[in-house]
Amino acid sequence: MEKIEALSLAKINFGLEVSGLQPDGYHELRTLFQTINLSDWLVFRLRIDDTIKLAGDLPAIGWDESNLIYRAALSLKQETGSKQGVEIEVKKIIPPGRGLAGGSSNAAVTLLVLNRLWDLNLPAGPLLKLGASIGADVPFFFYGGLCFGAGRGDRLEPLPGLLAGWLVLVIPDFTLSTSRVFKEYEASSPSLTSSGKESKIIQFLTRQDRSLFRQLKNDLELVAFKIYPQLAEIKEEMTQSGAELSMMTGSGSAVYGFFGDKQQAEKAADKFRARYKVILAETVGREQYKERLLTGA
Repeated sequence: MEKIEALSLAKINFGLEVSGLQPDGYHELRTLFQTINLSDWLVFRLRIDDTIKLAGDLPAIGWDESNLIYRAALSLKQETGSKQGVEIEVKKIIPPGRGLAGGSSNAAVTLLVLNRLWDLNLPAGPLLKLGASIGADVPFFFYGGLCFGAGRGDRLEPLPGLLAGWLVLVIPDFTLSTSRVFKEYEASSPSLTSSGKESKIIQFLTRQDRSLFRQLKNDLELVAFKIYPQLAEIKEEMTQSGAELSMMTGSGSAVYGFFGDKQQAEKAADKFRARYKVILAETVGREQYKERLLTGA
């Protein structure tokens, strides 16, 4: 096998709670990850030497050693001692810097594909550990579907597909720095504890009450909306358009509305298209995710 093509899907967060600080300085999180049918396209070609070459079609992204794809490939070589090389081409569709985890997804797909392309047969455990060393969101993309995430988001519990529906993603023309958002959140919440309040995510998962789903929150909106007040306006307008849940995903800047009905989602999307880039997407369950992951492999 000399070439593998793969889809690399995006995610959203159904709720994100910051509950404290870990000893290593990372924030303690609780979240619900969900894959959606917005994806990059990656092509991997085996090289006759041991070089890693990476190229992509979006000039705003650095296609060098700092890229998570390159770091994933290099980490796998170092872990296994592989002497093989690869050329990786990326067609970038997932908007970067918007909380959709395109880079983390790309890194996970790179580990999975190169494990096959280089004939390494590395077990799932070491691959997951490598993924976690590259980025906190990377391990989720070994599972897909709906997952509960804790710790840095890398302690994962795969869940049944409770939340199938349509998403109206509003993509502002600015990005948000994850490190800036967390630093400002830390500054505005010196105690960094949610221990005094019960987790809405845990409540929802325990009772599976749809009214509790509608109460899920992203704690990082507290600071993101101060930096860019228009994000709060998008969220409010999305709610008024009939979204069952509207939220900034991850550390932003994309804001989504979740709809059970496709026609209602399309109607809401039309309201935003004159002012913003809008993507209409659908949730992707775990089995469907696995099928799409190696389309063309």
